[in-house]
Amino acid sequence: MQPQTYSQTRAQVRSESTKVLRNTYALLAMTVLFSAATAGVAMALDMGRGAGLICSLAALALIWFVLPRTANSSAGIGVVFAFTGLLGASIGPLLNHYLGLAGGGQIVMQALGTTALIFFALSAYVLTTRKDFSFMGGFLFVGLIAVLVCALGMLIAGFFGVYLPLASVVLSGVIALLFSGFILYDTSRIIHGGETNYLMATTALYLDILNLFTALLHLIGFASDD
Repeated sequence: MQPQTYSQTRAQVRSESTKVLRNTYALLAMTVLFSAATAGVAMALDMGRGAGLICSLAALALIWFVLPRTANSSAGIGVVFAFTGLLGASIGPLLNHYLGLAGGGQIVMQALGTTALIFFALSAYVLTTRKDFSFMGGFLFVGLIAVLVCALGMLIAGFFGVYLPLASVVLSGVIALLFSGFILYDTSRIIHGGETNYLMATTALYLDILNLFTALLHLIGFASDD
């Protein structure tokens, strides 16, 4: 009876994880399109970096204080759209900056294409092999803290007029690798039952994609001598 019970439990977990994954990808697709629309609006309005920062802070407030309380209700869907919409608007000034450069449109499209390629390739790998990448959690968390500390240090240096372009490029490369790892980790958590709420799963994957895109944008822009 024990092996049979174990098999039934495993089948139930797989069925639930498949449902969560399906809902996550559906919502992720909609939120990515919605954030692209809000980014377009921000670009059309020529929104400044200050307003972009305010949008980012508002999005963080939503994911930290509002989403955990609404993740199990229909209101949580609206919170996820508000969160992704604000982040989409926040990168409007960055996109305008690159599009204003010579060959800027090509840089943005290359970053978008590379981001999509990496996301689909890594997701397909996890879904095909069903490998468990939960062991990466601690390493990724430490890496995230290190990146935040370095970014803060560079921000403070910039405030005092000290600019480190090479360090910025290296940091962007580390961020790209870090969030590629998070795509493996977050997708693995979904298919192995570590994340059972598709709203939380959607926000995690959305952040992975957004951070990967902005990091690649910086890298490709630097490689293009822009």
